[in-house]
Amino acid sequence: MNHPDYNSPAELKQVLEINGFSMQKKFGQNFLVNGDARKKLIDALDINENSTVWEIGPGLGSMTSEILERGSNLTCFEIDKGFISLIKQYFDSYSKNNKFRIAEGDVLKTWKKQFEVEGKIPDRLFGNLPYNIAATIIADTIENNVRFEKCVFTVQKEVAQRMCAKAGSQDYSSFSVLCQWAYDIKPVMDLSGGNFWPKPNVDSRAVIMTRKENFPECKDIKTFLSVERALFSSRRKTVRNNLSVYLKNNALAVEILQQSGIDPMKRAEVLSINDMLKLSDVIFEAKK
Repeated sequence: MNHPDYNSPAELKQVLEINGFSMQKKFGQNFLVNGDARKKLIDALDINENSTVWEIGPGLGSMTSEILERGSNLTCFEIDKGFISLIKQYFDSYSKNNKFRIAEGDVLKTWKKQFEVEGKIPDRLFGNLPYNIAATIIADTIENNVRFEKCVFTVQKEVAQRMCAKAGSQDYSSFSVLCQWAYDIKPVMDLSGGNFWPKPNVDSRAVIMTRKENFPECKDIKTFLSVERALFSSRRKTVRNNLSVYLKNNALAVEILQQSGIDPMKRAEVLSINDMLKLSDVIFEAKK
């Protein structure tokens, strides 16, 4: 089956109309119609015929096509039944050669099952993601000790700024800590709304996340994640105030901060990742 011209909004629209489909705003669907940008993103993904790749939200397969043409073994996660029916036809020859498969449904509910089926961590994770999906899938995989060698995500520019933000900056958040704990992150390129169809009202930024070789360990991942989120729960409050709420004990919060060597009057946005790792370790030991 012939593919549409992925650079032509008019042709993509025609494909949808002929098949009786429509873009689903609730799924954050926008097609990247800049061919040079698509190539640059896949270049950043750094794949070859030996690579195993997961793609989230393939849509009509513009990026899927780029990945498969480089010989990689690809699993796509797609929730839209209309898109699923079309990309099954577009990439039927790859499916028959066992180079392409689709995990149908919400990726947040299906990735663990697919991980069990494949039996190992894929080399790459790729996708053009709405913010809520990006934050949740990154947290979910890290919490389950699944870290990809490389991830390339296109997200809203403000989200990318939070992913890369340094301690002490306005954009530094619990999401920044989570991302930078597990990965080294750098921007690939910015993409204005005009690069997509339908045109979104926000600019996007692509980022590459490379798995840290020297992963900063902690005694308990779930404790660390819950602590760092709690510290940012009320940004205006001090770490003592937020920790007191988390522990339900002000005196214990002060004692633990003292053991961790952290000034109780500081705010979370000035704490380094190492500060938070140490703090979570002390809390974990105190709870045992």
